[in-house]
Amino acid sequence: MSANPVAGQRLICIGGGNMAEALIRGVLSARVCEAANVTVTDILPERLESLREQYGVRTERDNAAAAAAADIVLLAVKPQQLSGVLADIRPVLPGSALVISIVAGIPAARIEAGLSAGQRVVRVMPNTPSLIGQGAAAVAAGAAAAPEDVDAAEQLMKAVGIVVRVEESMLDAVTALSGSGPAYVFYLIESMIEAGTSMGLEADTARALAVQTVEGAARLVRETGEEPEALRRKVTSKAGTTEAAVRVLDRREVRTHLVEALQAACTRSRELSAL
Repeated sequence: MSANPVAGQRLICIGGGNMAEALIRGVLSARVCEAANVTVTDILPERLESLREQYGVRTERDNAAAAAAADIVLLAVKPQQLSGVLADIRPVLPGSALVISIVAGIPAARIEAGLSAGQRVVRVMPNTPSLIGQGAAAVAAGAAAAPEDVDAAEQLMKAVGIVVRVEESMLDAVTALSGSGPAYVFYLIESMIEAGTSMGLEADTARALAVQTVEGAARLVRETGEEPEALRRKVTSKAGTTEAAVRVLDRREVRTHLVEALQAACTRSRELSAL
């Protein structure tokens, strides 16, 4: 991958919601793009004013007017809005433009069908920690996308977290694992806080301890490079407190049920993609 395949490219963000703002903030902070080369469209004038004032980007109410000058188009709208957006931009979008979609659940083929033949599309599955620069995203090439197109999508997403490359058929699994994944961690934190307060801790104290424990454990996995199982065994002393807790989790088949839960999310992602 070149040093910065996005440098000098005119980036058009269609949709100015939270994820789009996170990406704008990230790419500008990382100097992946210059503010003068970024244009955002949205249906809300006040949203455009806010983005213009905070980041110095250009703004436009008309999707077609913005797309006509695009080198890269980032689709960041709700799934139900996508068909209308594609109809707006199809007549004017340069054939040379790359289209990157973060629209949940919409296959690249459906986006390609709404654009001119041969339009290059890369699909991305980000997650909500991208809002604080700690995201996990997967990128997948559409039918006409070249390796350098995936490079460009990866460069953008690296500004807000880590990026992996997968075949598009694997994006449902990515959705189940990392796309929905923050919710599972929040569920764990909720449960830890509830347990702490049930044992007499103040709610604020339980929250602080639970949040730091989860964050610290995740960083320990990343920074040591050790497998989670090995780290778990290190803290699980024979006949100790951790072992007592893990025995309950094993007896209740928590691991089995968690795997089933992610498989259910993957199945539902496939179903939604087919609608």
